[in-house]
Parts: sequence; C-alpha cells; structure tokens
Amino acid sequence: MPENYIYRVIQFAKQGYTDLEFPIYDTDWDSEAYLTVSGQNSNNSVRVTDDFLKAVENDGDWNLTARQSGKVVKTLKARDLWEQVGYAARASADPGIQYHTTINEWHTSPAAGPINASNPCSEYMFLDDTACNPASVNLLPYRNQDGTFNTAAYEHTVRLWTIVLEVSVMMAQFPSKAIAERSYEYRTLGIGYANIGGLLMTSGIPYDSEEGRAIAGAVTAIMTGVSYATSAEMAKELGPFKDYKRNAKHMLRVIRNHRNAAYGNASGYEELSINPVPLDHGSLIDANLSERAKIARDNAPALGEQHGYRNAQVSVIAPTGTIGLVMDCDTTGIEPDFCPRSSSRSSPVAVTSRSSTAPCPRPCALLAIRKPRLPRWRPMRSAMAI
Repeated sequence: MPENYIYRVIQFAKQGYTDLEFPIYDTDWDSEAYLTVSGQNSNNSVRVTDDFLKAVENDGDWNLTARQSGKVVKTLKARDLWEQVGYAARASADPGIQYHTTINEWHTSPAAGPINASNPCSEYMFLDDTACNPASVNLLPYRNQDGTFNTAAYEHTVRLWTIVLEVSVMMAQFPSKAIAERSYEYRTLGIGYANIGGLLMTSGIPYDSEEGRAIAGAVTAIMTGVSYATSAEMAKELGPFKDYKRNAKHMLRVIRNHRNAAYGNASGYEELSINPVPLDHGSLIDANLSERAKIARDNAPALGEQHGYRNAQVSVIAPTGTIGLVMDCDTTGIEPDFCPRSSSRSSPVAVTSRSSTAPCPRPCALLAIRKPRLPRWRPMRSAMAI
C-alpha cells in the first residue's frame, strides 16, 4: 500500500471517519484516470459569505437558491455542506474556498460593482471582465550573505516593474472587447513574488514558524506599499485611473487598513467584519525589514491622498507553477517545498545558493498541489456562490 494512503487514513481517522474507499490507480490508457483528464485543466472554487460561516458555527440551515429567480430550491444543514466541501478538497485539492464578504470589504473599487469571482488560480480578484498582466519577483537573490534582506534592491525592483506593468496595459492583447476596455479603465497590475520557501530554507528558517510568517508579511507589505506609492506618483503625472473619483474614499480606506496591519495593530480598522492578522514585528529579527515595511505603508496612503492612484489594484501572488522553473525558483509562489528532499544544486541568480534541504515536515500526499495553466492574460472565472 502506498505510504501516502496510510497517512491519509490516519488523518481521516483523527477527524472521525470510520471507513474509507480507495480506488485502484490504473495507468492503462483506457482506464478511468485518463477519462477524467479533460477536467483537470481548470480549478474550481466555492465562494462563501460570513452568513454561511455563521450558519456552520451555529449548526443552522442553509438555503440553496436558483441563480436567476432567487427561489429556494433546497435547504441543507450548513455543517453537512461544509463537511462535503472539506472532504472533497482533502481528497482532490478542489474546490478551493473564497471568502466573499472579506474579499469585498477589501475591494478598492466597490462603486463599480462587487467582486464576484477570480481567475482560475484565484490570485486575481477584481471586477468582472478585467485582467492583469502578472510579473513575479524571485526573492532569493535579495538575500544578503549575512542573512538579511536587501530591501533597497527589492524596492527598486518593485518600483521599476510597477512602471513596466503600467506600460504593458497599453501593449497587452485581450480576448474580448469588454475585457480590453475595462482593463484599460482600471489599469490593474499583477506584481508579485515567488520562492519565499527557498528564501526561508536558505536562511535556515522553518516555513511553518512565526518568523517565517513575519518575513512573508513584511516582504509583502513592502512590495504592495512601494507599488501603490509608485502608482500614486504616476497618477501625479498621468492622472488616476478613469473611475478613481467615485471609488477614492473606498480605495483610501483599504490602503489605510493595509497600513494599520503593517504596523502590527490588532484594532483600529475601518469597515471590516473580521480584522486581519497583523504583521508580527516581534518575530522579525531583521530590524530593517520591519522598518521598511512601515515606511512603504506610510508612503502609499500619503501619496494616494495627494494624487490618487494610476492603478485600481497593483499586486497578486501567483502560483508561478510554470514561470518559476524559468526563474530558477526552488519553490513556487508563496508555497513551501512540496518535495520530501531536494538535490544539491547551485543557482546562478542567487546570492547564496543552498546545497540541500531537510525532508518536508509533512508528506507530499497530504498537501493540495495545484498545477495551473498560466496564460498571458488572466480572465475572470465563474464561481459557485454559497
């Protein structure tokens, strides 16, 4: 019996399952596995509201309604439905969960309508019929030999690529007229990073640790803060995005909430049902990383209040499942190393290359690994709404 089956049985047993059925994996060309390949080029998500999650907590009922008429077609126990979603995700890595209420409370352009869905990989959340051009930064080359993070070089990269992506709005090709028009009007960008797992491993910092999460939070705060500040500087010269005026108060509120989180505050947020997990400065050994995260988040609202923003949204963290190979990344996106052991190799772009890594704390079979397609443009997807 494969080892991953044994681990899976143990995990399900801890959750209270008493019997499980494991189908035989047949690699024959005419087997059932090959008959299902056609559905494996997409990811599926279920979008849940806070009301649904409260019904799960209280063991309440939940009505399934018709899309067009809104008529109740079936009533279920919320916990039973939640259990089915969780079981399916555990067994097949689908569906993913999208938190509708939280997503829209962090929406920078709610006056134009709600965020209904995302792209297939779920990193891009914005209005229907919009798209962003992504650009991911390999974090490992920004590690200094003493283990600190080169924030000056990193901020320069983010600033430069924010400008490049803004230029790309005019150069990109889109699959439909509606997507082209709305992407031009809102000018959403997709700067992000990859290989944070490689950065942490090279530094000897566990991925699942307070310090690891604090580093990820600080690097993200710097990236998004610098990018929004650069967007505001471009707005000073070129004007804000077309629909900024009626969305200004909402966007500035979101930027202020980001700043509050970057300062590590547990309260003081505006119009949020659930407060975010703030940046843990106490777990950051690199004091400069902590300080630059605050400065980046100070500049973003300060410049935005003066000039507005050229872009309605600037950042995403993509899975980088394909481009990560070209970028010589050890790990994809914001994910850990899924392999039990990595072979020794050196990286031509890394300041300090790693020689080997210890086994992952959890076997690969227990982790939901997506294998996304990465098209040049990222159209909005449909999502089932609970």
